[in-house]
Amino acid sequence: MKKKFVPGIASVVGVSILLTGCGSYKNEASGANAKDEAPSKQVLNLSSPTEIRTMDTARATDTDSGQVMRNVFEGLYNLGEGNKPVPGVAKSHEVSGDKTKYTFHLRDSKWSNGTPVTAKDFVFAWQRAVDPATASEYAFLFFDIKNATKINNKELPADQLGVKAVDDHTFEVELERPVPYFISLTAFPTFLPINEEFFKAQGDKYALEDNTILYNGAFTLSDWKHEQSFKFKKNPTYWDKDTVKLEEINFNVVKEKSTEVNLFESKQLDRIKLTSDFVDKYKKDANFKERPNVGVQFLRMNQQNKVLQNVSARQAIDQTIDRKSFVNTLLNDGSTPTFGLVPKNFAKGPEGKDFRTANGDLTKVDTKSAQKLWEKAKQELGSEKITLELLTSDADLDKKTGEFLKGQLEKNLDGLTVNIKPQPRKQQVSLLLKGDYEIGIDGWSPDFADPITFLELFTTNNPYNLDHYSSKEFDETIAKVKTTLAGDEKARWEALLESEKILFKDTVIAPLYQKGESYLERSYVKGIVQVDFAGQLNFKWAKIEK
Repeated sequence: MKKKFVPGIASVVGVSILLTGCGSYKNEASGANAKDEAPSKQVLNLSSPTEIRTMDTARATDTDSGQVMRNVFEGLYNLGEGNKPVPGVAKSHEVSGDKTKYTFHLRDSKWSNGTPVTAKDFVFAWQRAVDPATASEYAFLFFDIKNATKINNKELPADQLGVKAVDDHTFEVELERPVPYFISLTAFPTFLPINEEFFKAQGDKYALEDNTILYNGAFTLSDWKHEQSFKFKKNPTYWDKDTVKLEEINFNVVKEKSTEVNLFESKQLDRIKLTSDFVDKYKKDANFKERPNVGVQFLRMNQQNKVLQNVSARQAIDQTIDRKSFVNTLLNDGSTPTFGLVPKNFAKGPEGKDFRTANGDLTKVDTKSAQKLWEKAKQELGSEKITLELLTSDADLDKKTGEFLKGQLEKNLDGLTVNIKPQPRKQQVSLLLKGDYEIGIDGWSPDFADPITFLELFTTNNPYNLDHYSSKEFDETIAKVKTTLAGDEKARWEALLESEKILFKDTVIAPLYQKGESYLERSYVKGIVQVDFAGQLNFKWAKIEK
């Protein structure tokens, strides 16, 4: 899902309430180092970097919304440790011999109002997602299902989608071709069920407030105070409620990292992410933890802009960014420089070789080469002075990233002026999606465990092709991956490798880094499952251990 490496909007009122009693805070790690005493109740206190952008599963594009959805809704399958699919509403499934027909057997489960969750809820949600009237930016994930593409192109009605409620407990899906990662897809937010009767009763108010949504996950959303805070409460109607130990999770929207750290120090938060400013300070703390991540951060270059239509200009921008210096000075959290799009330790080919290892570095840092390319670009453009606007979010890290990139680009590329445009995360995403930017900090976390989740973003008609890149060669290669080569594992893998090479031959983006994550977590917090796809934390198995 869309980055995801994000920030949010803090409520001054909400934060000031949280900070009450924190005046004695000292600039030392005493609060974190002190032995944690487990609270008497199964209540977790956390922060959120942003307001929930949307609770409409067909319209969610960011991981912050995805994380909420992962915990208050449940699809056919859920994701557990190691990103492995585990049964959700579906207790089992069968696949036809040609791998194009899936039959899911649903368990007895209920919505939060006591209504049964049935196969019809999946039929309605999936048909709505591909219906062009919905304008779901993730409709393309359904395009391997029979007739989905034609429906989205307005050639067929939505009720012709290859899904069927055989009865309340049997859901059939017919695919156009084999999809190796299909079960993993069913855990993705856009594939979550929706109760049609409730949806229609809410009208335009659906999913705008916590009481205009039905939940079928481990928790329900409550006390949603927009831009300030929200809560998860244990769902008493959830089929597997005995597994869920937490009674409540409190989230406060906190924008400033220093404020978040103070709240952890004063024991008002149980888990926080750390930025580079705090990593060294807490590295020896008992609560300090690190984990790798398969999200990738990159610089978008909008080819609707005259300057950025010039491949030499794009290459110059790409080659002048010192990724190593960036991750060491600004991040310091285990993130690593990257010189490709598909991350390392994410996907392996039929012979067991990692994708990133197989394709190697596809770009480089070379200031002299960048300067020559820049001079060439200026000559071709007929201009000695060029100004570009850099769109960022207004979060601490993104603002610092913007300043770093501005410094690198202006220092190394003569005649270039970079004006930074920081925006609240919600507005930044909106501007990116509308293509209303020139260069922009963005990123992608995978939606499922296959390189195609990164690569197909740049096909001509993909809704996330925000750079307006178009290549017949690239489009045809990706089309083969998804059609004629779908059943040939080795040939498909080679085509995936080739498609990434095409992207970097054309310098579509400037990759920056593959994320790592440093965080502080109380010793009594156990069982949070960290998921790499579409929402980072799953709290179903979490608990306070006394």
